[in-house]
This record gives sequence, structure tokens and C-alpha cells, in this order.
Amino acid sequence: MTKPALGTAVVTGAAGGLGRAIAAALHADGWPVLLTDHDDQAVARAAGPLSGWSRRLDVRDEDACAVVAAEAAGRGGLGLWVNNAGILVTGPSWEHDAPTRRRVMEVNALGAMNGTLAALAVMREQGHGHVVNVVSLAGLVAAPGETVYAASKHALVAFSIGTLADLRLAGHRGVHVSCLCPDGIWTPMLHDRLDDPGAAASFTGTLLTPERVARRAARLARRPRPVVSVPRWRGAQVRLLDALPGAAVRLAPLILAAGRAGQRRQRRRTGANWR
Repeated sequence: MTKPALGTAVVTGAAGGLGRAIAAALHADGWPVLLTDHDDQAVARAAGPLSGWSRRLDVRDEDACAVVAAEAAGRGGLGLWVNNAGILVTGPSWEHDAPTRRRVMEVNALGAMNGTLAALAVMREQGHGHVVNVVSLAGLVAAPGETVYAASKHALVAFSIGTLADLRLAGHRGVHVSCLCPDGIWTPMLHDRLDDPGAAASFTGTLLTPERVARRAARLARRPRPVVSVPRWRGAQVRLLDALPGAAVRLAPLILAAGRAGQRRQRRRTGANWR
């Protein structure tokens, strides 16, 4: 066990998958954790084995985010806010209607901005705290087949790094913002994507368990860094592709072929059937 946590941790999208795993890892590391999700019944069940502390939260509602931040701050201060809530849509960008594009941006980008700013309003006043934004490797490189999703995650990376720089310029040295950028994670977000060609990019590398990513999130909570990729080598790989956009476009057929092979491997591992 490391030194005691400085205040409460809030995790959004914590009813299941990665969010629940992060909440469990933080709880094991000594954090009092407030689990939040738009599904109040599911998040209450997830919170039961931990602290039993949960709240319904739609991250698109900035006032609701502020209420949750204030509640957490009232229990010994707000030490950590993890923006994990997110949704995935796949397929070419022109196949999504305007409401779908808007929903992805509102949850993945604006929702995380709402949570970040609600947390920072408390953290700047108390002089310490840490916001961890769960991004994805899709925030570091344009992912074909997941274009709208990647756009929302790119926006979150820019917002996070820019906000961190603004904090430092304003003299806030004890308040941190980090981006956690994992490879594809075997959670319900991908469970029904094994025969979805638009999701192939999520299967091109190392398919991670939520527990592995959650452990890295817990370490990041203790030792802030602006951007952390999981695994590290994949972050270097996608950054190289991002630096060479022409090559990335030309290589897209090969990259997606590798992703489809990854989908087939995962189908064999899980015993999933073709639909």
C-alpha cells in the first residue's frame, strides 16, 4: 500500500467494464471511491462490493458534474476525477447521422470536459488534485472505421494537454491532468464487435484486459504524467503513424487486415459464433 490518498476519487462510467475495474483498483489502493454512471441501478450494484457509494451521472450535464464534485469534496476533499464514460460508433463518417455524431462528441469530448472543469473548480481552490482522462490510442492517431470516435478522443487529448499547460501558466503546480491511452480492451464495448469491420482498428494490437488498464490507471493516479499509453510500445507505434499521415493512409488496408485477423483470433478464444 502506498501513502494514503489525498481525498476522494470519482470515476465516471463506472457501472461496468473498464470503469468498474478502475474503481476497484483505486479502492484497493486506498482511495474512497464515488462510482457514477447514467445507469443508477447498475452503478449501485457495482459500488456494493467497494464502498457502496454511487450516484447517477450523465456527463453531458455540466451542472450534475458540479454537484458530484461538490459531494466528493465534502468527504475530505476531491483528490482524483477519472473521466472514463464513453461510447463507440464504427463505420465511415458519412454513414452516421447528425444526432449520432453529436452524441459521440457530447459524451466522449464535452462530457469529459464537463467532468474536468467541475473537478478543477474544486482542485484549484484546494491546491491539489488530479484529473485522469481515459482516452484510447484512437486519440493519438486517426483510426479508420472509427473516425467519429477518434475525432472525439483527439479533441479530449488537445483539451487535456492544453488545460494542463494553462494550469501551470496560472501557477497551479499541485493540480494535474493526465491522458490514459490504452489499446483495445476486451469489455462490453467490443464484445459485439467481433464481426464488425468498422471496429477492426481496435483489434490490431494487444487486446487488453480491463484489470491491466485499471492497474495502470491506479499507478498514474499516484504519479501523474501528461500522456500514458498502454502498452507503451503501441503508443510509440501509433505516434509514428500520426507523424506520417500519407503513409498511414496507404497502410490502412494492411492495418485493417491485421485487425480483422485479430477479430478472428478473439472469436476463437471466446468461442463466439458468426452472426
